[in-house]
Amino acid sequence: MASRYVVEHLNHLGLVAEVCREIGMADWLDQQEPGNRQLVSVGTATVAMVLNGLGFSNRRLYLVPQFYADKSVEHLLGPGILAQDLNDDCLGRTLDWLYEHDVTRLFAGLALRARRAFGIEVGRLHADTTSFAVHGQYALDLPEVVETPDTLKAAVQSAKERADEAADEAADEAADEAADEDEGAPTVIEVTYGYSRDHREDLKQWMLALVTSGEGVPQFLQPLDGNASDKRALVEAVQALTQQLRESGEIPGVYVADSGLYSAETMTQLNQAGVRWVSRVPETSTAAQGVVQERVEALDGWQSSADGTRSWWSREQPDLAQGPERWIVVRTQEGEARARATVQRQAERDQVAWEKRLWHLGKRTFACQPDAAAALATTCQRLPAWWVVQSTVVAKAGYAARGRPRKHATPSTQTWQIQATLTRDAAALEREALRRAAFIVGTNLLDVDGWPDEAVIALYREQTAVERGFAFLKDPLFLASSVFVKRPERIMALAFVMTLCLLVYQLAEGRLRHRLAQTGQTVPDQKGKPTARPTLRWLFQCFEGIDLHHTLHSDGTHETEVLRLTKVHRLVLHLLGPTYEKCYFAFQETAE
Repeated sequence: MASRYVVEHLNHLGLVAEVCREIGMADWLDQQEPGNRQLVSVGTATVAMVLNGLGFSNRRLYLVPQFYADKSVEHLLGPGILAQDLNDDCLGRTLDWLYEHDVTRLFAGLALRARRAFGIEVGRLHADTTSFAVHGQYALDLPEVVETPDTLKAAVQSAKERADEAADEAADEAADEAADEDEGAPTVIEVTYGYSRDHREDLKQWMLALVTSGEGVPQFLQPLDGNASDKRALVEAVQALTQQLRESGEIPGVYVADSGLYSAETMTQLNQAGVRWVSRVPETSTAAQGVVQERVEALDGWQSSADGTRSWWSREQPDLAQGPERWIVVRTQEGEARARATVQRQAERDQVAWEKRLWHLGKRTFACQPDAAAALATTCQRLPAWWVVQSTVVAKAGYAARGRPRKHATPSTQTWQIQATLTRDAAALEREALRRAAFIVGTNLLDVDGWPDEAVIALYREQTAVERGFAFLKDPLFLASSVFVKRPERIMALAFVMTLCLLVYQLAEGRLRHRLAQTGQTVPDQKGKPTARPTLRWLFQCFEGIDLHHTLHSDGTHETEVLRLTKVHRLVLHLLGPTYEKCYFAFQETAE
């Protein structure tokens, strides 16, 4: 009898599976309920969903068996696991189990294992929220028959008002509500209308609070209602992660957030909890507006970075209700260029409108000069500061008889008209651009020697770490496009799986970049040029085409070869570690 041949695709999935094994993802999840006897354990099924998510195949969860049909399932997930075992019933039960065991608590446990396995530091922590739009009714806020653009906008406004009311609730009321709930029971999120970061106000949404390390490795997640308040959600996330870190014997670092976190109430809570923070101060604050205006008009006291791209000025604000803070007014060359372009466009738009208003004003007649001057003042009440109106009041004689008056005729009446011209004040326009380009970074780190201004600014600029994480989660090729589950409970569980994908991705990318820099080695980028900071997405593409070739002999024995491994693949695997090499080198290899 002739030998049979079977080819299974391995690609980059071996890298993903080994990261999951290194942090003990499946084993730890299974330990949370040792008595679970389903064919595919919840830990293994969760790893399977992570592999599907990082397969970038854009398949819905019910198509997971199709995704695994040509993959080396046993090699990735363990002996005895078949593609057809990973059906929608299995994955649905796993999502329900994840929700019932509190996804925030489960992620905290896995994040701790990841920190210990990969040496992730928590000296810098970045917090933010985002929204995910979904298609479907879920818990209806409005009858389907009245879902028009007007009612959708009204629903959004109502959702915002409810979020503001929720944010203003007293702490004792929140505690009473929590006490009424079953102890330890997870709260189901409400999928509803709210402020959409994706500009899809016509769709319902849910939100996600995320805290990452400085390198972008997620450390905390919390699914939220679609109309959740940023201020309340962010401060709760910071307090919860702080408690988790202290319980594990770790010292929380400095938390960084955008202006959504900042308010006198939230800063007071964080200061009382001993939390160190850096946050952008909202421009809506009267005190912030005053400080920015003051520094725009003053030329002294500014400092600049070595490359000249940033300038800043700082001082301590000792009289704030929440306690003393250091405020740093920052401007960047890039921000100034954007602000100048913005105010120039606005000036060009406004010029047409204001010239039209002044033209209509010039056609009016007034009984006296004071009336004309008053009308001009009223018209120019909202004139931007960078426009200057030069005007004269001209007398116009009136005669009783029609037609052209005689040479020495005496006027019977006299009226007044305004002749006005509009000119642009370049200096005022530049001041406005500088004002718009300036923003305030606030912090309770008052030790300037320990935390210089430039270090605080650099820390705030690293906030893009969490924003890159959100961009990853919203990638059309990623699992986020598969959020079509029917129940909010499963959306919460799917949020957990999505964030696990981000965790695995960032862990592998961070280790590889660190060891490339450590050894002074490089890998080719998309253009074939050497780089020490490749993206893991690119390396995943480089691993496409790696297959396992099984030869099944008639006597029952078999041989397995790994096809298409190159020097770049070997280098990446060597840098990631011996277990990653074993995943690909455990079989006899063919020539390159």
